[in-house]
Amino acid sequence: MLTVLVPLAETFNDDTQMFEVSESFELDLEHSLASVSKWEQSFEKPFLGSEDKTPEETIAYIMMMAIDPKTPPEIFARLSEDNFREINRYIGAKMTATWFKADPNQRPSREVITAEVIYQWMIHHNVWLEAENWHINKLLTLLRVCTEKTKPPKKMNRRQQIAERQRLNAQRLAERGGRG
Repeated sequence: MLTVLVPLAETFNDDTQMFEVSESFELDLEHSLASVSKWEQSFEKPFLGSEDKTPEETIAYIMMMAIDPKTPPEIFARLSEDNFREINRYIGAKMTATWFKADPNQRPSREVITAEVIYQWMIHHNVWLEAENWHINKLLTLLRVCTEKTKPPKKMNRRQQIAERQRLNAQRLAERGGRG
């Protein structure tokens, strides 16, 4: 969860000759599958696609990220540039210590990922539905871990098969005390 302080009122400080925030609103946001699903329901296009969002779509998504659905709409009109930078940093954060080794032979997927696809992955891997409220990057990482852990082992090439057979033969000879 991200808490953003949205400035509501500013006053001028004569001593420092600068404007200071005198009143603010605490806005709690969650970049989650539930938020993405609401956004896709409204705009009928994939949120996680490569297409840029319009300013209206961006504000709408931030509104859907709000944990309190009764947040007054004028709060979103008062978001500052710093608020937007903070929200973008939060959306792009990994939110996990898990990392994956890059496979140079794997081509990037062209599959269009929508909220329903992610829900299907959750059901397939028996991930509890409450995870729809996690940060979406953490949820996607968990789903990728589930996929990687359930993949069948990669087939060995000819050289690896020969080396494995030689290793097993040497191990069996050592166990039986034979000379081959």
